[in-house]
Parts: sequence; C-alpha cells; structure tokens
Amino acid sequence: MKKQFLVPTRDEVSPANQVIFDSLNKTLGFVPNLYATIAYSDAGLGRYLAYQNAKTTLSNKEKEAVNLIVSQVNNCRYCISAHTLLAKMNGFTDEQIVDIRNGKSATPKLNALVQLAADVTRNRGKVADAIVNEFYANGYTNENLVDLILQVSDKTAMNYLHNLTDIAIDFPLAPEL
Repeated sequence: MKKQFLVPTRDEVSPANQVIFDSLNKTLGFVPNLYATIAYSDAGLGRYLAYQNAKTTLSNKEKEAVNLIVSQVNNCRYCISAHTLLAKMNGFTDEQIVDIRNGKSATPKLNALVQLAADVTRNRGKVADAIVNEFYANGYTNENLVDLILQVSDKTAMNYLHNLTDIAIDFPLAPEL
C-alpha cells in the first residue's frame, strides 16, 4: 500500500521552512501544497525556490510554455493546473494554453521551444536532430538550450513529486485534454 502523504503545516516544518512559509503567505496569500510538501526536507524548499527563481535567458512566457508541456508529457495534473493559471497571468489565452499542452504554438519561435521541451521530456534528452535544428533556426542559442534543459529539470522534479505523493491540488483544475 502506498504511503499517504499529508501536506505539512507551518508548525510541522523546520524553523527555516517556517520563514519561507511566512514569505510565501505574504507574497502569494498561501503556501501551495506542493511547496509545503517539499518542506518535509529541511533544506529542500529553500534550495528548490532558489533554483526555480534563478536568472535565465527564457522569458516568463517561455518558462510557462515549457512548464505546461513538460507537465502535460509527465501527466502531472497539479502542475498543469498551477501553470495554466500562471500562463494566463503571463498573457496566454485559454486556446494558446491548450495548444501548448498539445505540443504546439502558432508562434514559430515558441513552437520550436515547445517541440524541443516535449521531445527532451519524452526521450530523456535524446532529441531528434530536426527538432534541435528548428530550435536554433528560430533564433535560440546554446545558452537558451542549457536554460531550457534546466527548466525541464525544474518542472520534471515537481511533476515527479506530485505524481508520487498525490497531494491535493490547490489551484483551479485545468481542463483535461
């Protein structure tokens, strides 16, 4: 039988994580359940947030596109729901979000990014040459490629954490495809 994971409360986490909980409450108005679950590790939440918020060459829209397609490929309902909301906050329409989750975009440059992120995720980095060539043909650089891989790894870690723990989704549920 699979162990049931409960979302820890502020009082159940380390003092360092309590400070982060307070900061998240102040900034977001709540502590997302997946972040709270990371707080089972005394250093995990701080380490993850530093990684997630590190400087990147990808725009917020590009990051959200990667987050959506990676979460879709990894079948993580929590992250699909969270990043649907964040994608809307970054200017994507419902139709654009569904397109990205289906692995495409009407914008050629974004389409190249989404295609590469999907292929990286599905094939564990063993990507078709044509997809990589299209990424570069649309103006992306080696630096962008490294940042894309880091973004995929960020989201994959969260997808795996949710898929394993199955903690409650505390964002509006994204529609199923």
